[in-house]
Amino acid sequence: MKYYIIAGEASGDLHGSNLMKALYKEDTAAEIRFWGGDLMQNVGGTLVKHYRELAFMGFIEVLANLKTILNNIKFCKNDIEKFQPDVIIFIDYPGFNMRIATWAKQKKIPTHYYISPQIWAWKENRIKAIKRDVDFMYVILPFEKDFYENKHNYAVDFVGHPLIDAINNRSAVNETEFRKEYQLDEKPIIALLPGSRKQEINTKLKIMVSVVKDFPEYQFLIAGAPSQDFELYKPYLENKNVHFISNRTYDLLSVSHAALVTSGTATLETALFKVPEVVCYKGSWISYQIAKRIITLKFISLVNLIMDKEVVKELIQGELNTKNLKVELSKILEGINRKKMLENYTILEEKLGGIGASEKTAQLIVSRIKK
Repeated sequence: MKYYIIAGEASGDLHGSNLMKALYKEDTAAEIRFWGGDLMQNVGGTLVKHYRELAFMGFIEVLANLKTILNNIKFCKNDIEKFQPDVIIFIDYPGFNMRIATWAKQKKIPTHYYISPQIWAWKENRIKAIKRDVDFMYVILPFEKDFYENKHNYAVDFVGHPLIDAINNRSAVNETEFRKEYQLDEKPIIALLPGSRKQEINTKLKIMVSVVKDFPEYQFLIAGAPSQDFELYKPYLENKNVHFISNRTYDLLSVSHAALVTSGTATLETALFKVPEVVCYKGSWISYQIAKRIITLKFISLVNLIMDKEVVKELIQGELNTKNLKVELSKILEGINRKKMLENYTILEEKLGGIGASEKTAQLIVSRIKK
């Protein structure tokens, strides 16, 4: 069978790679053509476009790059028609993928969506297009099944969260060798995860690094994104207690005592590694003002959304400053706050449904397109 997969971000590349492994296992004759990244490319198949060419963040950036986005949509449709797949598998990335889904439905190409668009957060009216254009939806958050089925009368499959697979399947890191490789001493490590896009790194990393001087008994390690050059991070490495690592976030989290984390998937990854964290969010003033008016969620981090309560502290916009960050980081380094957060992390993992999300999804997709 022929599979066309579209993932437009780093997280989609990770989950897409594990889904591809499972698809090859279920269908040994599978032909896969995809939009994604290095992880998917390492599995096999044919890479059409890298997500580095696709990731535009915020309302202003999307408008500024609208021509490029429209050209990519046109190119994608032409590429699909030439390939003539048996199924298109969308992975998150809704602004782009839902446009392709509408077109694909008209062309009578089966459409499967792995990792739902977060319409429960905003643009809930997208449910109409999803019900019309998406044949099968595979959700990874427990509350999404209730949202789709009970609120919108649209059947979906809850397959569990693929991050659990990604973390369980990784090779364990030798902490002694890790510290030696990056010239680290024996002090506990605090991970700094400023995101993967240039604008969010520049906005948040400066504030994260500003608390380093207040914690001399710890060492800080910046998780560099594989899509960014080292030069972007260089100005933040002037303090000898700040170090840098690129493209090894999971290895870093596995040896970290605590973390300062940009909102997004990284908040959940950090929790699954059982690392106490403070969530940091700060966007452009205009983008934040718009988002505040259309997003009605109580929380911005996946950890708190899944647990439906404040498990990790969220410092948002003006609240994200040196003073507040110092206070909140101090709370999770030791004591009752740290213990309580770790206990909640265990409950969180149970809610996510255990291992096997990629395999379950691949089995469902293959069985359905063979009918």
